Amino acid sequence: MNYWLFKSEPNTWGWEEQVAKGDDGEEWDGVRNYQARNFMRDMEVGDLGFFYHSLKEKAVVGIVEVCALAHPDSTTDDARWECVDIKAVKPFKTPVTLDMVKADPRLAEMVLVKNSRLSVQPVRPEEWDIICDMGGLA
Repeated sequence: MNYWLFKSEPNTWGWEEQVAKGDDGEEWDGVRNYQARNFMRDMEVGDLGFFYHSLKEKAVVGIVEVCALAHPDSTTDDARWECVDIKAVKPFKTPVTLDMVKADPRLAEMVLVKNSRLSVQPVRPEEWDIICDMGGLA
């Protein structure tokens, strides 16, 4: 299993909207960055990801699961763009802010710290464990 981070502006698509989609999940559409698209092409059904609210909140707020492999993004006719579908798994007891992540030296090499603008990014297993612990999930 691999781990990922999915960033969204909560006023556009927030955790509550993701949860409301239930087990069917929702396309992670609208990504127009080749590196982020390529990460989605690498994903497998069952991979887990952090759901991250960007902009003002800047915090991991929940865990999602990839429920459909990369496929054409329905929001464009441009065949270059693909997306996966994700479904909500569980919320964090305590949101883990970007400031908290940056303050932990064990997370200094995390993509979120080094390239915070990338909307879809990999998370190493040890980073996953640390952030889950910080968020109150054992």
